[in-house]
Amino acid sequence: MDKLKIITQLDFFSELTPDQIEELFTISNLITYPKDSILYYEDEIKENILFLVDGLIKIYKIDKFDNEIFLYHIYKNSMISELTSINKNSIYCFSNAEFVEDSIVLSINFDKFKEMFLSKNILSYKLIETLLEKTHQLQCIVNRELVFDATAKVAFMIYNDIQMFNKLKRQEVSFMLHIQPETLSRVLKRLTRNGAIDVDKGQVIILNKNQLESTFKGVGI
Repeated sequence: MDKLKIITQLDFFSELTPDQIEELFTISNLITYPKDSILYYEDEIKENILFLVDGLIKIYKIDKFDNEIFLYHIYKNSMISELTSINKNSIYCFSNAEFVEDSIVLSINFDKFKEMFLSKNILSYKLIETLLEKTHQLQCIVNRELVFDATAKVAFMIYNDIQMFNKLKRQEVSFMLHIQPETLSRVLKRLTRNGAIDVDKGQVIILNKNQLESTFKGVGI
C-alpha cells in the first residue's frame, strides 16, 4: 500500500502541503484488519489517533445483561477516534469497535500529531469540524434511542442511510434499531401506504423524501 497516496486521499488531510504530508508520513502507520476483528474495547486507552481508510466499522456498547447495543457505523474516509481532550496524550475509548468488512486503518501518533500540526494551528479547524460532526451523530443516537418511536427510527435510517438499510437483512436492521422484526415489517408497509417509499424485490426505494422526512422531523422537539 502507498501510504503517502492514501494520506492525500483522506479528506481530513486534503489541505496539507506535500511537505506536510511527508511529515505526517513519518508518524503514521497503515494497518489492515480482517472482517469481525476488534479494533478496540470500551475503556481501552490508545496513544494514536485513528482514521478509517477503507472498510466499515460497527460501534457498540454492552449493557449490564451482556446485550449488544448498536450505536452507529463508521464509513471509510472518516476519523474513528472519539476525542474528549486535546491536552491529554491518551485517547479514551468510549465504546467497542468491530470491523464489519476487511478494512484499512491509518494510525497516527497523537502526541507527535499535536506537536507537529495542531500546536501550529494546522488542521485545528478540520479537527473541530470533525468533532462537531461526531457531536451531531451523538444527538441522532439520543433521538433514536430515547425519543423516536419505531416508525421514526425506520424512516430516519432510510432517509439517512438507505444503502446500509438495503444492504442488511431485515433482522439485522431490527436488531440495530432495537425493534421487533414484525414491527419493522409493519412500519415498512405503513411508509409504503403513505407514499414515502416502495419496496421492490426486498429493496427499499424512496419515492417522496419530504414525506419520509416528515415522519421523524420535529419528533421530540
